[in-house]
Amino acid sequence: MFGDARPYPVALVTLDADEIVPWARQQELPEDMVALARHPAVRELIQGVVDEVNARYSHATQVKRIAILDRDLTQDAGELTPTLKVKRGVVHRNHADVFAALYD
Repeated sequence: MFGDARPYPVALVTLDADEIVPWARQQELPEDMVALARHPAVRELIQGVVDEVNARYSHATQVKRIAILDRDLTQDAGELTPTLKVKRGVVHRNHADVFAALYD
């Protein structure tokens, strides 16, 4: 989630292969993570979950837009610490184009 000095919060979402692949199989969708990240049915599923969570928070703190990444955040890309904490600055730098699109 990101929103520092921006008009509203946005979020990058990664897919859990252990969860999304069986769901995709049931929906007769491709099982490739890159294809799933771009598929409208997956977007609808994820947006529904975000909407459900947003309902618990005030309007100002709700995530307004999301982007689904086609890969997990990784230590190799410098996005996670050895204890798997997210390095927000690195994630923002690595995905600056995605963040910019969320605010267009």
